[in-house]
Amino acid sequence: MSRRRISIFGATGSIGVNTVDLIARAPERFEVVALTGGHNVALLAEQARQLGAQFVATAHAEQGAALAEALAGSGIACGAGPAAMDEAAARDADWVMSAIVGAAGLKPGLQALERGATLALANKESLVCAGALMLQTAARANATLLPVDSEHSAVFQALTGEPRGAVERIVITASGGAFRDWSHAQMREATPEQAAAHPNWSMGQRITIDSASMFNKSMEVIETHEFFGIDPDRIEVLVHPESLVHALVGFSDGALMAHLGPPDMRHAIGYALNWPERHPLPVERLDLARIGSLNFAAPDETRFPALRLAREVMAAGGLSGAVFNAAKERALDGFLARQLRFTDMSVVVEEVLAQMWSRGGLGNAAMSLDNVLAADAEARRRAGEVIAGRQVA
Repeated sequence: MSRRRISIFGATGSIGVNTVDLIARAPERFEVVALTGGHNVALLAEQARQLGAQFVATAHAEQGAALAEALAGSGIACGAGPAAMDEAAARDADWVMSAIVGAAGLKPGLQALERGATLALANKESLVCAGALMLQTAARANATLLPVDSEHSAVFQALTGEPRGAVERIVITASGGAFRDWSHAQMREATPEQAAAHPNWSMGQRITIDSASMFNKSMEVIETHEFFGIDPDRIEVLVHPESLVHALVGFSDGALMAHLGPPDMRHAIGYALNWPERHPLPVERLDLARIGSLNFAAPDETRFPALRLAREVMAAGGLSGAVFNAAKERALDGFLARQLRFTDMSVVVEEVLAQMWSRGGLGNAAMSLDNVLAADAEARRRAGEVIAGRQVA
């Protein structure tokens, strides 16, 4: 049996590291075509040597010499900067993991789809910013798009063999993050270190803070709408502190199908990696008798306004998702730099959306990569101006 040709975009992040772990456990099944990463070129080179990758790229041109030195004597080709990232995306892989964080993951993901590859999408920003473009590109190139977020993987699995017309609602769960039980006054004074301490999941700093603010969940609501084509008013969010039920699908006959699993991203990654088959995965097997009970609660959209903003973005449509994501990313930069309070991130996003909605045309703008990137750039600029006006003394 021929080996599946694999590329990993964003190999050194938490999703990428878990993907490398699974591939390294079955070298007889996979051939690694390309790996990409950011500043951590030491880890990137180590992964390339471990997997026998053919080509490695760092997004940062200034890291090129360090990457070449780390790969010296390995025979592995490497490059740095935008051209090298394009080369990695152009390599002929059958299956591509899209795990680059943020809007930067959109272009390489589209390039993989244009080649007709199977794209395992952990970069939720791609669907939030340009869902229609991603889906249209996949359909035109006869490519396959698989979800890797645990919630969307759960929905995808629950829908297997089910008629889409029978779906009445989709429920995605949220752990509530580090500040699930904090008051607004407490969150106002929260530090980046506190926000980055997730109670259940082991993830990167940025996505963990997005979890604490519920911006991550708001992005996933938009992703659910785009990926599964379900109306926004049929998408629900439940706070589920145990993080064991990842999503539920409700059907027209009243049945509610739930997907359970441990809070380990290797499950969703492994499902996409092995799809349409299932293979054993090194994840915990749930002992429901020991767990004893599962808890659910409605989210508090007063303390976590990101969920309300997501619904406004879906109602507005067009390039609103690109603006939402860009403003959110820039606001997070401001919080990490201690220029903004934790609770001010949603204020920045709401103000940028209001500014760009007020000028008109955002909701019916043509969905193209150039237009998405232009909206992204303008939203980041405007967010920077808002942050400057709200900066913590």
